[in-house]
Amino acid sequence: MRPALLLAWLAIPLAIPLATPLAPAARAEELPVRAVTLSNAGLIQIERAGTLAPAASITFRAPVEDVDDILKSLVLRDPGGAVEALRLPAQDLEAEAFRGLPLRPGDFENRAAVLRALRGQAVEAGGTTGRIADAEEAEGGLRLSLLTPQGLRLLLLREGEEVRLTDAALAARIARAAEAMAASRSADERQVEIRLRGAGAAREVGFAYVAAAPLWKPSWRLLVPAGGGEARLQGWAVVENRSGADWDGVRLALVSGNPAAYRQALYAPIRVARPELPVRAAEQVVVAADTGARPVPEAQAERPARAMRAAPPAAAAAAPPPPAAPGFAEDVAALPAASASASAGRVAFTLPAPVALRAGETANLPFLDATLPAERLWWVQDVHARNPLNAVRLRNTGSSVLPDGLAAVYGADGAESGAYLGDAEIRAVAPGETRLLAFARDRDVLLNSATASGERPAKVEFRRGVVVIGTQRREEVALAIDPRGARGRLVVDLPRRPGATPRFPVAAEGDFGLRHEAVLEGTPTTLRFVFEREGRQEVPLWDAGLGDPILLRWREVDVEREQRRLPGGPGTLEALRAVLERLPADAPGRDGLQGVTEGLAEARRLLEAARGAIRQYVAAEAVLSRARAAVEDRTGAEREEARRRLNQASLAAERAGGAADAAWEAWQRAVQAVVARTG
Repeated sequence: MRPALLLAWLAIPLAIPLATPLAPAARAEELPVRAVTLSNAGLIQIERAGTLAPAASITFRAPVEDVDDILKSLVLRDPGGAVEALRLPAQDLEAEAFRGLPLRPGDFENRAAVLRALRGQAVEAGGTTGRIADAEEAEGGLRLSLLTPQGLRLLLLREGEEVRLTDAALAARIARAAEAMAASRSADERQVEIRLRGAGAAREVGFAYVAAAPLWKPSWRLLVPAGGGEARLQGWAVVENRSGADWDGVRLALVSGNPAAYRQALYAPIRVARPELPVRAAEQVVVAADTGARPVPEAQAERPARAMRAAPPAAAAAAPPPPAAPGFAEDVAALPAASASASAGRVAFTLPAPVALRAGETANLPFLDATLPAERLWWVQDVHARNPLNAVRLRNTGSSVLPDGLAAVYGADGAESGAYLGDAEIRAVAPGETRLLAFARDRDVLLNSATASGERPAKVEFRRGVVVIGTQRREEVALAIDPRGARGRLVVDLPRRPGATPRFPVAAEGDFGLRHEAVLEGTPTTLRFVFEREGRQEVPLWDAGLGDPILLRWREVDVEREQRRLPGGPGTLEALRAVLERLPADAPGRDGLQGVTEGLAEARRLLEAARGAIRQYVAAEAVLSRARAAVEDRTGAEREEARRRLNQASLAAERAGGAADAAWEAWQRAVQAVVARTG
């Protein structure tokens, strides 16, 4: 038995309204939907309007998921009145209505269950007053057990007899709970009521709100000519009515833009969590037991932390097609064009005729039919691909943005007339902008690519004791193309190379990188795309760890062991000569480098001479040491001979030392001359 019939049988007054501090309006009217705006951001703006009778309120039903957005965005238009309130059932209406009642929604399954849930409540039935003890279905009616002052009384109630609660307040609450339960049975919709106060005459009112909705989806039909000329672009919009209300002759607008849109939980009850303050009690005393003394460990030497390693334009795509029935683009049915209105970052297409669409239906509605300049070409997005893409370049000569969408591409004339060629993605095209739309791969045109790189010195600069070589690295991509007799324009997109400068004509830059355009004449050709980047290499003339070579003394350094670290030593001169050989004749600093290498060559010669003199000194010192030892070991006449030889060895060592000093100083003067060239 339904709850309303149960309550009627129980004679519980149903006229008591839901809890509300406002007096109910005389009547409610549902205003029709007059206009709908769909956005590609997944939003819908619904506008309702109509004539409102005096003292009447506005009512409409809305999906539950739209209630938050209605509460956030609803605006009212009423020239002769004022808004009193917007009301609707609470989100948890049923649970709230049954709070504190002795029965639950499940108790409404049958009348006996309702009465059993009301055990102990005072009722009047069959001329007897008492409290309900039990109830059950029996043959011939409902057997009700009542506790009366005189004892337990059993009643058999037949159809039409009443059980009336003596507690009027409880009866009213149960009536409200039953209404809430009935309202909550349509869990996916809510009845919204807008109460207005004011004018005593009928007037035109309206309201609008924005909610989430399936976004409208543009789809395009693009009819392209075989060569250059004009393409025909037709726009269709897939729209879905998921608003919960029928659209009957509504004004429909399709918006393309990028608004900021948020959701906020305004309908759901939100309780703010508060910190709980505990009840204060006497602090507990906790004593740790004494477990006795423990041995003290010896201090460990602090070990160093282990270092962490860092982880490591017009062209035909083929030969002229044979004559065929032209005019396919002209034979395609014309579409009614929507009126477009644009503002900052937004364009709205308003359909020319009212739209009728029942709730839950989907429609594909035309909104644009335009002729745009078109150019057929080949498009290379990946130089490693085997074949280029067939593409068309369109320019938006209209006054509004063409929104994103997918275009089905058809041939407009020639051998392609009426043939499906492929699909192409259209990204938003502002007035005056152009887009390349690729719709197929051309397997008749072959591509092959190769890469190469090299580095060469380009200029030379100097810093005291250092030669700074400016290098130029050349990175080349060679793209071989065999069009097999076809003529037309080829567009090649290459990724940017940070720090490198392109040395080829760049037609445009964008998210695609760098765009180059070339015209193919039907014969094999190779396009070369060169990038250059500058580098820097420093060649020191000596090892700075030795200090200034002008101040260095040969007795303080092992010349034989450290000769590679000295100016003129092995390595540096050879490296600079190799740079000089590869350096262009007009390169900046070339003459200076020539002088430095010549100076280093002289320093090399003098260093070799100094090394020879030092070796002779070392040998003389060895002879002198042996002579000293001989004097100590000899006696008599032999001792005198040893002294004579000691004098000769001493003179020879002195002469060798002087020669080494002179050779070293000559080398230092040559080094100083080289340093002067670099300083």
